[in-house]
Amino acid sequence: MNGENEKRRVIVARHAGFCFGVRRAVEVAGRLSGQAERVYTLGPIIHNPEVVSSLAARGVLPVEEADQIPADSRVIIRSHGVGRAVMEALKARGLLIEDATCPFVKRIHDLADIASSQGRAVIVVGEASHPEVQGILGWARALGRAVYSAEEAMGLENLLHPLVVAQTTITQERFASVCAAIQARVTEPEIHNTICSTTAKRQSEAVEIAKKVDVMVVVGGKNSSNTQKLQSLCSGFCPRTYLVQTLEEAKRLTILPGDSIGITAGASTPDGTFKEVVTRMNDIEKQDQAVDTAEIASQEPAETMAESDFMADVEKTLVQIRPGQTIVGTVVQITDDEVCVNVGYKADGLVKKSDLSSTDVKVGDEIEVEVVKVNDGEGNVLLSQRNIVNRKNWDAIVAKSEADEYVDGVGKEAVKGGLIANVMGIRAFIPASQLSKHYVEKIEDFVGKEMKLKIIEVDKAKKRIVCSRKAVLLAEEAEKKKAVWATLKEGEVVEGIVRRLTSFGVFVDIGGVDGLVHITDLSWGRVKQPSDVVSVNQKIPVKILSLDPEKERISLSYKATQPRPWDVAGEKYAVGSVVEGKVVRITTFGAFVELEPGLDGLVHISQCAPTRIAKVEDAVKVGDVIRVKILSVDTEAKRISLSIREVLEDEALEDNTNSLDEFAIAGEDELPEV
Repeated sequence: MNGENEKRRVIVARHAGFCFGVRRAVEVAGRLSGQAERVYTLGPIIHNPEVVSSLAARGVLPVEEADQIPADSRVIIRSHGVGRAVMEALKARGLLIEDATCPFVKRIHDLADIASSQGRAVIVVGEASHPEVQGILGWARALGRAVYSAEEAMGLENLLHPLVVAQTTITQERFASVCAAIQARVTEPEIHNTICSTTAKRQSEAVEIAKKVDVMVVVGGKNSSNTQKLQSLCSGFCPRTYLVQTLEEAKRLTILPGDSIGITAGASTPDGTFKEVVTRMNDIEKQDQAVDTAEIASQEPAETMAESDFMADVEKTLVQIRPGQTIVGTVVQITDDEVCVNVGYKADGLVKKSDLSSTDVKVGDEIEVEVVKVNDGEGNVLLSQRNIVNRKNWDAIVAKSEADEYVDGVGKEAVKGGLIANVMGIRAFIPASQLSKHYVEKIEDFVGKEMKLKIIEVDKAKKRIVCSRKAVLLAEEAEKKKAVWATLKEGEVVEGIVRRLTSFGVFVDIGGVDGLVHITDLSWGRVKQPSDVVSVNQKIPVKILSLDPEKERISLSYKATQPRPWDVAGEKYAVGSVVEGKVVRITTFGAFVELEPGLDGLVHISQCAPTRIAKVEDAVKVGDVIRVKILSVDTEAKRISLSIREVLEDEALEDNTNSLDEFAIAGEDELPEV
């Protein structure tokens, strides 16, 4: 043995036993067991026969298929999760669903769902038969496949941009080797290392302990995948590695005098079983120490006395408690301010009603409590339930942070620089710059407001978190934009709302994203300023000219939704008709007259007046609104010839005709009667 082993013969892993997801699922099952005659779990709640049997005795029964569950029953989805089809089948049957899917696994479901909705393949690095892998594949829309080795990965077809995720309990080494093969086989894989951080810590710590000890004991269900992996990893460094499922199996292990012992446990191992095995290994250590001490003095009598002293020591350890320890006790008395709980210690424990997670307790109830003080100065044990709730909530918040999930919070107090919010009973700070996408003038407006938040910083020492509402809003906006971009196509005409006018054009909202209508695309005619054509909040049709997703730029046209003036000029302006127009430009050879935006005609200098003129300005000026006669229309050449002279001549002729008519009528009146 090395120096460390001589000082400490039993090394217990810190990261051992129930992980967050499994603990949560078991707690849900325990809570529901007293609320209904029968509760069902889809598959064993965990890979541990003792826990499953214990829950079954309390009415929590495992089934393999959804159709085995009676109608109107309550069903628990275990931490492994299930596929979309299974979830929909449960809902279709009207079952009451308690979803205890591990947050880490749920995140993988979301990744698979999004990727498959885009038509991309989903590759799960893990055991195809494992229920967690089956659940992930159930969210991949028949585009999923599981691979467990580099050889299997090399057999994949050449997929384009597939999503690659990991079963949460596989080893980092396996994931790395399989991913290397995937990268060599497929094109542009999107790889997400979704191995649970707790699993990675558990495995690495177990390996370090196995390197230092003579005997390695792995406690857990023999059908548990993660427990089997722990045994396999440890066996590579400690040949005498044993997998035990119960205390009785641990008692049958062969431990030699002087052996150093390492102990770890799989994620499906209950705390009670793990502690029993740890106690057993510590007992062996104490026995060896007792025998060593006795041999120095004498043989038989001393051995008997050492064994007796040891048994007394063991008896003492069974009833010892310590601050921070979580234990289960029985309510024996209730007063106005406190609840008295028997925890099997030499003194009963007291819980202030303000420290109860629920005041709905009665004598005889079993409740879970945390030891605050072993002796409050008067011989009483101080207990708390709220600490347990807060700790569980804190663990849940940390898990959500690690899984990059959002949390719900309520604004509580405006302080200097931001807002204090309550997130699952935990104090959270939201900097003013993270409250909104825009500057917030009155932070107090957020007090009492419910909001979805993203955790951006975790202070584990102070149990405080820093959150951002702005990050959630930006992410939601980005998702909305992404969805809109997926529907846009060049050449399509869509309806938009004018949001902003600038000197060079207008910005139009087309369903959550803005596009630019350049000033030259507002009208077929000349535009001095956009406000001459459109106004803010006006709904207009626009045509999508071009899309640039990388730069998030959209080019639009308003005029493209209107008919081209020259296309209908021949029908609209008949030769010989007289129309009004505005003089917009004068040249040496004539005047250009705007008949409508985008459509100009030319009045040649010879057609500007009834008599010959030296220059056009002698007849008209820019800005004059005049009547002109259509002489000719050439739509292909985009030319219209106009005449002011013919209008004037026609009007003069009409005036002369009218005068003659009046004279003739007047002459008839003067004729003498016959």
